[in-house]
Amino acid sequence: MKYWNLKKINQSALDKTGIIPRSISKLFEKFKRELDPNAEVEALEEFKVSRYQTVASVKYLLCLFIVPILVNQLSKSFVFGPCINYIWNQQNHSIFLNDSQEERAFAELQRFEEKLHFEILIGKVDDVSPNFVNNKITQKALEVASKYSNESSSAMKNILADVLSSTVFISMLIINKRQFSILKSFINQLIYGLSDTAKAFLIILLTDMFVGFHSPHGWEIIIEAILRHFGLPESRDFIFIFISTFPVILDTIFKYWIFRYLNKISPSAVATYHNMNE
Repeated sequence: MKYWNLKKINQSALDKTGIIPRSISKLFEKFKRELDPNAEVEALEEFKVSRYQTVASVKYLLCLFIVPILVNQLSKSFVFGPCINYIWNQQNHSIFLNDSQEERAFAELQRFEEKLHFEILIGKVDDVSPNFVNNKITQKALEVASKYSNESSSAMKNILADVLSSTVFISMLIINKRQFSILKSFINQLIYGLSDTAKAFLIILLTDMFVGFHSPHGWEIIIEAILRHFGLPESRDFIFIFISTFPVILDTIFKYWIFRYLNKISPSAVATYHNMNE
């Protein structure tokens, strides 16, 4: 019963515009509700349903975030981590998983060697014997090798743990269809219940953040971090192709959503968006 009332309440946010303007129809509906002798009972019932929707949505949303993160960290620390460390230490694996790691490791070692020679030239290092220099470089090389070996093993742990947590997340969406439907209705009510200025502000903020003229640098950093997280090669060609295509696709989706849905539900918000964007 609660779920049926919930759908009934939130359906008004998604109704299409008719011949009569929505503002006038809402005015007549308001008078009708106020003259209804059962208006107080219906308002109380609507409040109970709205409160149930909010509480259920917040709980489900927290579970969607917390449970996969816990599964990811626990599986990485107690399941995949020990297994991969044991296999990694038992067998002679390559330190680097790709050429990008080699380039970063060699560049780091080269910077250390150049810094060491610079300190020798300015007299900051007293011992300038070849053995001292070789020992310093050898120690740094071992540190770099250990660092990138751990990075390679961590990438394998990340892949397994992320696959498991993603499976848990998708399973929660599929199994709890009712809670997901309530959450979807709550989000729709929250978004379409905003004022026109707030809607326009959020649209401009999202479009400028993800598809604006300054967003390619942010996308480049995000893609590099993701590739390193999974131990994948940092191909510059792939990154540039992604940056040149994906924001365009996002921009098209934003414009389609504005034209197809928001323009019918809240045309005044679209007008406000155009005025703010000019």
